[in-house]
Amino acid sequence: MKSDSIKKGAQNAPHRALYHALGLTQEEIDRPLVGIVSSYNEIVPGHTNIDKVVEAVRLGVAMAGGTPIVFPAIAVCDGIAMGHTGMKYSLVTRDLIADSTEAMTLAHGFDALVMVPNCDKNVPGLLMASARLNLPTVFVSGGPMLAGRIDGAKTSFSSISEAVGQYNAGKIDEAKLYEYECKTCPTCGSCSGMYTANSMNCLTEVLGMALGGNGTIPAVYSRRIELAKHAGMAVMELIKKDIRPRDIMTEKAFYNALTVDMALGCSTNSMLHLPAIAHECGININLDIANGISEKTPNLCHLAPAGRTYIEELDEAGGVYAVMNELNKKGLINTDCMTVTGKTVGENISGHINLNHDVIRPIENPYSETGGIAVLRGNLAPDGSVVKRSAVVPEMLVHEGPARVYECEEDAQAAINAGKINPGDVVVIRYEGPKGGPGMREMLNPTSAIMGMGLGSSVALITDGRFSGATRGACIGHVSPEAASGGVIGIVKEGDIISINIPENKLELKVDDAEIERRMKDFVPKKKELSGYLKRYAALVSSGAEGAILN
Repeated sequence: MKSDSIKKGAQNAPHRALYHALGLTQEEIDRPLVGIVSSYNEIVPGHTNIDKVVEAVRLGVAMAGGTPIVFPAIAVCDGIAMGHTGMKYSLVTRDLIADSTEAMTLAHGFDALVMVPNCDKNVPGLLMASARLNLPTVFVSGGPMLAGRIDGAKTSFSSISEAVGQYNAGKIDEAKLYEYECKTCPTCGSCSGMYTANSMNCLTEVLGMALGGNGTIPAVYSRRIELAKHAGMAVMELIKKDIRPRDIMTEKAFYNALTVDMALGCSTNSMLHLPAIAHECGININLDIANGISEKTPNLCHLAPAGRTYIEELDEAGGVYAVMNELNKKGLINTDCMTVTGKTVGENISGHINLNHDVIRPIENPYSETGGIAVLRGNLAPDGSVVKRSAVVPEMLVHEGPARVYECEEDAQAAINAGKINPGDVVVIRYEGPKGGPGMREMLNPTSAIMGMGLGSSVALITDGRFSGATRGACIGHVSPEAASGGVIGIVKEGDIISINIPENKLELKVDDAEIERRMKDFVPKKKELSGYLKRYAALVSSGAEGAILN
């Protein structure tokens, strides 16, 4: 065992003295030391129940003969951080989480890990750490929130965000807005639609790093506690069999994740996180690969915000394994990949049938023959941009309109709230990329305001920043290169015509090449005065097209 190097022999008596100071018995010291990375805190709704999940993991590890030892990981609530300076600190925590988990694990010589994350950057950050450390590791998330209910219809976090736009447009009164405020998020857990947190928890299951049900069992269900106990037991089996994250997260496993991503219609943020996790495994996943998979993968689910079904219904319909089984009917899943169950993907998904064809479309009758995410390129985004195609209304799949240009999210939000955006416009928000933000803020507030004001079928939004998983509509993010790195988005002028063609994967600035060349010669990207962690982050971070990894 790895921990033997710090707990065996006379020379390690000082270490053992400190274990005894923790109250560990000699029997516990002699067993494998299993680090349980707890993301519990009292500010993130998706994390307030994690203390109970962690306690269940502890029991599972102990029952299977290990010594569980808990240490923390940070997590930001993207919903609370949204729309202000706080959002600059969301994506950047992904690397803080990975780095701090690496430091804690190697400093204390753990033999294995159980990661207990839940929300947006917390899950990929811990997946990055698991790949880097390559110790036997199992994931179990805190679980999704149940949907809210208003006027007999289910709601989710995107509902309250869009209700603000409806209120500003005079479509609902203050009392109705307050009802949304009180009823939209009725339980603890990650927000109830196919937003980033739930996307990543489902994809962790697909990668093989979590047990079945990880992405879909609601946070408040007792099955979540049972799952956590089994995760604790499973990590002990991984120690015995010496199965490690890089044995599981192979290139084929990432292809599985991208395939299921397209079928589920996951958050566009998965196009940031999967390449970053793969990078830690020594695997290159780029946007061109994503488009190739999208071309042959049918979109089977329209979960909120793309449709009116929620994660709890995906769970009832058979969960992620049922989706994988549908895809496997056409041979789209690599079934020989190893998983944390000690079995292959094929063995895991066998017998998991689709129990509700309204939630998971049969592969013979998909929502579309192509996947839920598309990567667009063109002179405006030569390195790529990303859109959640499954959440775009048909009339906006092809669109041309005049650019309305804003240098930051706040300026765009003020213009939208003031009624200055007209049908047909293309809102451009720049200097919000990984370097330019810095931190690549999510733009849920502007997109929700557009939808809430009834402009979702006539107005597009493009940005070098990114979007929340709760965003729907013709919203194109990750435009690369970003403005701060000298990208063409930085020279777009008010009134320039922008052409969007999602079926053909194109994003074009309709300005002749000579004029673009002239503007680029005169273009000096704006710089911001930065300090602290954001200054270091901006200096090191790569393009959004590369997963915003730190070089």
